[in-house]
Amino acid sequence: MNVESVSDLGPERRRALFERDAGIEAVRSDVRGIVERVREEGDVAVREFSKEFDGVDVGNLEVTDAAERAYESIDAGTREAIETAADNVREFHERQLPTDWREEFDDGRELGRRFRPIERVGVYVPGGAAAYPSSALMGVIPATVAGVETVCVATPPADEINPVTLAAIHAAGADEVYSVGGAQAIGALAYGTESVTGVQKVVGPGNRWVTAAKAEVRGDCEIDFLAGPSEILVLADGTADPEFVASDLLAQAEHDENASVVAVATDEGVAEAIAEAVEEGATEREREGTIRAALESDASGVFTARSMSEAIALAEEYAAEHLSIQAEDDEAILDRVSSAGSVFLGPHTPVAAGDYASGTNHVLPTNGLAKLTGGLSVEHFMRASTVQRLSPEGLDSLSDTIDTLTRAEGLEAHAESVAVRLRERAGREDDGERLRER
Repeated sequence: MNVESVSDLGPERRRALFERDAGIEAVRSDVRGIVERVREEGDVAVREFSKEFDGVDVGNLEVTDAAERAYESIDAGTREAIETAADNVREFHERQLPTDWREEFDDGRELGRRFRPIERVGVYVPGGAAAYPSSALMGVIPATVAGVETVCVATPPADEINPVTLAAIHAAGADEVYSVGGAQAIGALAYGTESVTGVQKVVGPGNRWVTAAKAEVRGDCEIDFLAGPSEILVLADGTADPEFVASDLLAQAEHDENASVVAVATDEGVAEAIAEAVEEGATEREREGTIRAALESDASGVFTARSMSEAIALAEEYAAEHLSIQAEDDEAILDRVSSAGSVFLGPHTPVAAGDYASGTNHVLPTNGLAKLTGGLSVEHFMRASTVQRLSPEGLDSLSDTIDTLTRAEGLEAHAESVAVRLRERAGREDDGERLRER
C-alpha cells in the first residue's frame, strides 16, 4: 500500500473514501424479482433459488432440530467458546434494557414511557464463503434479551450446514431455524411461505444481495439498517505499534474484497511501517486474494496527517463501522469523535475482540451511516409507547395553549375536544355550588 497525505487528497480521492457504496443498486432489479417470486410462490421459489444460487436441493426448510443436535455434537472446547462469547454478549446487552417510567408534574400532568418487545423477528446469519457463528450470537441474543416471543433464524443451505454455526444459533436461543439464504431468505422471512412463518422485523448482516433484499422489503417489514462490506479506520500516533495496526487492517480485509480498510497516522515513519507490515502480512494468507482486492480498493489506504486534529476530522467524515484508536491520549481523542459504529481503544483491543467475544455487537452501520445510527442493540427489538394522564386541573392549565395552537392550524374539533371537558367540569362545579347554597 502506498502512503498518501490527507492534506493532498483531491475531490475524486475523497469521494472514493467518503461515498462508499454497498453495491446494492447493481443487483436491485434481480433482487426485486427474487423477492416477488418468493412472495407469490412460497416454498417452490425458495427451493428453486436454493438450487440455482447455492447448488443445494433443500428438503425440509426448517432445521431447528438439526441446530440442537449440532450443539450436542460439536467438541467441548468449541461449545465452551460459544457459551463464553454468548455470556459476554448477553451481559452487555442486558445493560441496554430500557426501564418503564411514569412521573407526576405539579400542574396535573402525569407522563411516562413504556417499552414492549416485538412479537416475531427474523435474524439472518450469513454462510457461503465462510461460517459466521458469531453473527448468530450477535443477532439472536439481543432479541431474546428484549423479550421477543419468537426469534427465527435463516442461514444459507449446504449439503451440511456448518455445525458450529448451527450450534451457536441454538446456544443463542433461537426458536425456529430455516435453511435458506440470500435474497430469498429475506423475502421468506418478510412475507412468509408454507414453511417459513413471516416476521415483523428482519435484522442481520449479509452480502449485497441480502442487503438489497432488505431494502426491497422495507415498508412491508421493518429492518435494522442497510449494512455493506466491512470497514475499519485506525487513528494512530507515534506510539502505535505498526504491526498491531496492520493486523487489524488485514483482519477486516479478509472479510470481503469490497471491504474498506484505512489507517491515518500522525507520524510519517509509523505510516510507512504500517503500509509495509500490511504488504508483508497479506502474503500467503488463506484468503490472500480477498485481502489484496480490499487493499487495492479506492476506499482503502494508509495516510499521514499533519496533526491529530486533521486525522480526527477525516475520521469524523469517514464515520467508520469500526474505529480503532491506537494513540497515547486515546480517551481525549474519543471525546472528539462522534461518528463511529464501534470504538476500540488502546493497543490491546483488536477489532476481532468485538467481532467475537468481548460482548459488544458486531452488526454495525457502514457506508457513513454511523453519522445517523448505532449498531444492533436491544432497542432494535422493542417499541416504545408514551403514556399520559391529565387531572381536571392539568387539562385546565393547558387549555389556552391547546386552543390557541389548534385554531392556528384550523383544527376546530381539536379545540372542541378540550372545551367540552371544561364545560362539563364547570357544570359540575356549578351544580355543587348550588347544592352548597341550599
